Amino acid sequence: MHTSVETVGASTSWDLEVDVLIIGAGACGMAAAIAAHDAGAQVAIVEKLDRPGGNSSLSTGSVPGANSRFQREAGIVDSVETMIADLQRIGADSELPALTHRMAAISAELCEWLVDHVGARMALITDYCHVGHTIPRLHAPVSRRGQDLVDDLLAAVAQRDIPLATNNPVQTLYRNAEGAVVGAGVGGSGVESSRIGARNVILASNGFAGNRELVARYCDEIAGAEYFGALGSQGEAVLWAEQLNARLANMRAYQGYAAVAYPHGSLLSWTTIEKGGVLVNASGQRFGNEDLGYSAYARHVLAQDTNVYAVFDERIKDLASKEDEFRELINYGGLKHADSAEELATFFKLPPESLAQSIAQFNEAAAGRATDAHGRSRFGMAPLTGRLWICRVTPGLFHTQGGLAVDHDGRVLDLHGAVIPGLFAGGGAAAGISGGAGAGGYASGNGLLTAIGLGYIAGRAAAV
Repeated sequence: MHTSVETVGASTSWDLEVDVLIIGAGACGMAAAIAAHDAGAQVAIVEKLDRPGGNSSLSTGSVPGANSRFQREAGIVDSVETMIADLQRIGADSELPALTHRMAAISAELCEWLVDHVGARMALITDYCHVGHTIPRLHAPVSRRGQDLVDDLLAAVAQRDIPLATNNPVQTLYRNAEGAVVGAGVGGSGVESSRIGARNVILASNGFAGNRELVARYCDEIAGAEYFGALGSQGEAVLWAEQLNARLANMRAYQGYAAVAYPHGSLLSWTTIEKGGVLVNASGQRFGNEDLGYSAYARHVLAQDTNVYAVFDERIKDLASKEDEFRELINYGGLKHADSAEELATFFKLPPESLAQSIAQFNEAAAGRATDAHGRSRFGMAPLTGRLWICRVTPGLFHTQGGLAVDHDGRVLDLHGAVIPGLFAGGGAAAGISGGAGAGGYASGNGLLTAIGLGYIAGRAAAV
């Protein structure tokens, strides 16, 4: 992968000139384009892959919003302060605490903007709280598919006649003699080279989870996990940052997933665990506190170095079946069921007595008759009863949460904390709000909140 930063003179000839050039056509890039366009700017988007969407397409499309009108209509009391407290409780070591405040402060406005101005088909999820949140505040497509949100963003981009060019990888950022970023160069194998001049450039080029060298450098604890995110997450923004002397922040943070259905590759809904299911190893034994969440628990699954299995009951299966992807997993044969733990164990040749004992001990803790050996204190719908279900799972790395440090308007900062003129960042290209170390600070929706949120504010700021 080739990336460079070149200095150009005032007399440089451009093949195209726009007010705002956006690099990357995921949710961040499209939100930035819509916001900048609606603020009066001439905008263009370039995307290196053959289709837009990126990691946003693979997500559940969930965006947290504190004190949104959808919450108020549902009788749910929430506040920005409560959301900040939730985010800081698990991500207290963030190197950009002001960004957490900024994202929480605009979160409700963002969700309402998506519905009212973008036309996103989203609704408040009221069934239960999600990882990291003490109040139901996630807004998502009814299908819980990020692709639906991406499709709505694409439709809004098309309605505004915003140019979006796929198969156009950016290799070079151009800056002037004063250090301001003034454009980008498109090029690569089989691609006609062109220079695009811009008053402002927004990096929305995703993170670096697909770049094994960068993952090993910054997120070594999960480096051995398989990458399940979108193609193209190669860390161009990080490489440009090094050449621009831009500050990087929260680089050890990432979003993992503890339960990717194997070998199907789809996410096993964490509802199955959050609402009372457990994870066991090849010996049929639990190995930790699953309540850490799907991201933080991924490294514990990786450390087992054996096959791992999710076990839950029929009631939990019925609740998770509200999600399209979960129903598809059942239809594809990714889950098995039986009327006893011993019978369930036979599907994957687990020790029957060990699995039965693990479930019995867990049920005793869930019923309040014993202390959980692994410190779990929230048990959802457990004890597990009746028909039991099992799914073989593997841990995965989905998204890095570190990147370029930005200010309250998404402007990229240099090593001394000064703004780099002409350059903005959002989404995976920018530092996130999941703390500064590992996966423990990831709350559900953090990725899309900073993707769409930073796109929204950077687009408006870049249009001025």
